[in-house]
Amino acid sequence: MRRPEKIESLHNPRVKQWAQLLDKKGRDKQGLYLVEGIHLVHEALKFRAGVETLLFSAERGIPDEIAGLLERETDLECVAVSEPVLQKCSDAQTPQPVIAVVRKTQAATNSLLERERALVVVVDGVQDPGNLGTIIRSADAVGATGVVLGLGTVDLYNPKTVRSTMGSMFHLPIVEAALPPLLAEAKRKGIRLFNTSLQATRTCYETDWTEASWIVLGNEGKGVSPEVAAQIDEHIIIPMKGPSESLNVAMAATVLLFEAMRQRGV
Repeated sequence: MRRPEKIESLHNPRVKQWAQLLDKKGRDKQGLYLVEGIHLVHEALKFRAGVETLLFSAERGIPDEIAGLLERETDLECVAVSEPVLQKCSDAQTPQPVIAVVRKTQAATNSLLERERALVVVVDGVQDPGNLGTIIRSADAVGATGVVLGLGTVDLYNPKTVRSTMGSMFHLPIVEAALPPLLAEAKRKGIRLFNTSLQATRTCYETDWTEASWIVLGNEGKGVSPEVAAQIDEHIIIPMKGPSESLNVAMAATVLLFEAMRQRGV
């Protein structure tokens, strides 16, 4: 663990670089993103998510929950910063005592395509960071093989998305890919592609989830794109007793994932 001098000035060049990570353009340019708060930073360190720099409050010190994990991080840079610097680099209303600067990573699609009896969530154009975060958390909770994010989906590294995953994004493979060719390859390998539809006749409880299954989820308003819809093997419906017409995309994903887990054995 390396500890350079404390940074107090908002005009420090490094502070300006870190603050740029609050925007997608800056994240794409630097290949980095920010993780805020004790719990999320703890998970990023515990699961070796690629933390490069740790910013912590010079006034409050390194939180005890994190200090123990730093002993094994010989190459990690830990920088004490002033409260104004933390605030400038934070997306939260109340700046957290610690922020991690993390390298972007990309899981290999083969890890999802080759896995026997894979259970994968495919996200096609979901725009709400909270919805994406909940989908990832649910996939993590049931032990899914991984998550695929199609082009046009909200940025995984958006601070609101990162926060809403509650650390689950560090627990399972997440792949960003163009969906049409990837789904075509999945079908060639015998993987079944499922999507929900209010016009479907077969329910999610009548569907066999025990074999390799990819659950395809569409945009909150438009559903899946026409190119993706053309590749779906089976449309299913989530039955409801009450007068509600439908569930939102994150809730629907959770219902399907937990039914798949039930059939596969908890």
